[in-house]
Amino acid sequence: MRTAPDVQPSANGAPRPDAEDALTALVGLVQEDLDACNRLIIARMQSPVQLIPQLAAHLIAAGGKRLRPLLTLAAARLCGYRGERHVGLAACVEFIHTATLLHDDVVDESDLRRGQASANAIFGNKASVLVGDFLFARAFQLMVADGSLEVLDILCSASATIAEGEVLQLVIQNDTASTEAQYLEVIEGKTAALFAAATRVGAVVAERPRSEAEALESYGRNLGIAFQLVDDALDYSAEQERLGKTVGDDFREGKITLPVILAFARGDEAERAFWRRVLEEKRQEEADLAHALSLMHRHNTITDTIDRARHYGDLALAGLAPFAECPEKKALAGIVEFCVARAR
Repeated sequence: MRTAPDVQPSANGAPRPDAEDALTALVGLVQEDLDACNRLIIARMQSPVQLIPQLAAHLIAAGGKRLRPLLTLAAARLCGYRGERHVGLAACVEFIHTATLLHDDVVDESDLRRGQASANAIFGNKASVLVGDFLFARAFQLMVADGSLEVLDILCSASATIAEGEVLQLVIQNDTASTEAQYLEVIEGKTAALFAAATRVGAVVAERPRSEAEALESYGRNLGIAFQLVDDALDYSAEQERLGKTVGDDFREGKITLPVILAFARGDEAERAFWRRVLEEKRQEEADLAHALSLMHRHNTITDTIDRARHYGDLALAGLAPFAECPEKKALAGIVEFCVARAR
């Protein structure tokens, strides 16, 4: 289960009209801020060590929706902020996210990221890890430049939680005895923590009451959980173009995600023996992925994973309840559908 990439188009390559409209609306509301954020990202990726901007340019060319920084920008505007601090913090959030992607691809030995060759496939593992460290350092420079100890605490805590989530994933990897609670702990760390921090700092820079900061944090955390649940379901149901990876990557790597956990729990002893062989022992044969998919469909585990994602999407929407109706609130609500709609 890798960290969720930015959302991608539908299986045939065309945008999903309703979901894509939500993203377009959000970008339109913060376009000037987003442009400033992108300029700052490019500027801070520069270094006299040529391999760093070279690898960084590869990452930029790979695309991505900049969803996490968009959340920071929109949350700040939702809270009435009209300064410039949120631009630097949005760039900080993107640096943290990109650094974790670089590290994840090395750990997962992934060859693809967003449909293109991953940085580690081109530049090697050592360069990817070190440039990831460089991006983390840039993120911390931006935090310090902001000058707020509260912001520093939020983003530092999120960075630590992300690392804890990654380590916990290693602990339960290939272990079919892993529980749904452990899985949720992993995705709350690896994915949801940064979503939560990205939205909370928007309220903090606007100097809004703690209750509003906590509401936005809840929105972000539950959105992040929904996002990762959908991503893990799609690993067993999506075409390669849709997520920028081949179907069954998690299966081949022995990752324990919710579709597997549910299939193992609902299966008979013969089915459980199959899961132990392919995931714990990693003795996989050519027909095993197809058999795994058939077991998941038999026990409705992909459908149930997506249903859970919708549940967390509803919780995310509840986090917006304290805020008055406005274009930013409508756009942030639309982003919930944008994330969950990938499962259609």
